[in-house]
Amino acid sequence: MSGFLALFPSDPAFYIVGLPTVFLIAMSKGAFGGGLAILGVPLLSLVMSPLDAAITVAPLVSFMDVFALGSFGPKTWSKKDLGWILPALIAGIGLGYFFFTRVNPHIVAASIGFVTLLFTAYWFLLGRRAKAAHMPSSPLLATAAGVASGFTTFVAHSGGPPVNMYLLKRGLDKSVYTGTNLAIFMLGNAIKLVPYGALAYAKPSTWIAALALAPAAPFGVWLGVHLHRRLEQNVLYFWCYLLLAGAAAKLLFDALRALFH
Repeated sequence: MSGFLALFPSDPAFYIVGLPTVFLIAMSKGAFGGGLAILGVPLLSLVMSPLDAAITVAPLVSFMDVFALGSFGPKTWSKKDLGWILPALIAGIGLGYFFFTRVNPHIVAASIGFVTLLFTAYWFLLGRRAKAAHMPSSPLLATAAGVASGFTTFVAHSGGPPVNMYLLKRGLDKSVYTGTNLAIFMLGNAIKLVPYGALAYAKPSTWIAALALAPAAPFGVWLGVHLHRRLEQNVLYFWCYLLLAGAAAKLLFDALRALFH
């Protein structure tokens, strides 16, 4: 047993940064179905290489999905939206893989980040004061959101903004919004486990790092679910828009920095 424990990271900074990071990501998973996973790689990159951080985060977010599924199962999913979004998400991941070396992914990421910031700015300035929107399900918009999300999650590791824009505009019940969001991220995270698993095979230390941080995940999800149940719908939507704006700003910043570096 002592030999196995010796494989775990020994640097205290790894746990000081890693455990709160995983806890925050898991909390957002339980409260909103996702939202803060975009912070995982940048924060963990403070204590490990960016590639190792990306590989470490992949199994952790899938682990969180399993716990969140207990509170946001199929009964909370908007199946008419998922029927269009999920196949489009898979197609978007395929397009991202195919075009990754043929287009500049940073231009795509910057464009999506900019449009999403405009969308959230409009809501904070004007839409928040208007009557809550309840846009009917749109196969066209759902498909476009799914493709854009799949493409962006592959080329920029940030698939949330496109589908979140669509789901927030739908004005779903807070639990249906969270459950539907969780179902989308769960599929995307599971698909991405394949390439990251191949990378982890050559870097077994990343699996040990993920295992060391895993205990923070269920506690974070539990607190997130607790907050979700206590928050009124308008308050939860406020935080959803705020998280969406933060994710979009980071996506735009990272893309522009890469383009002009």
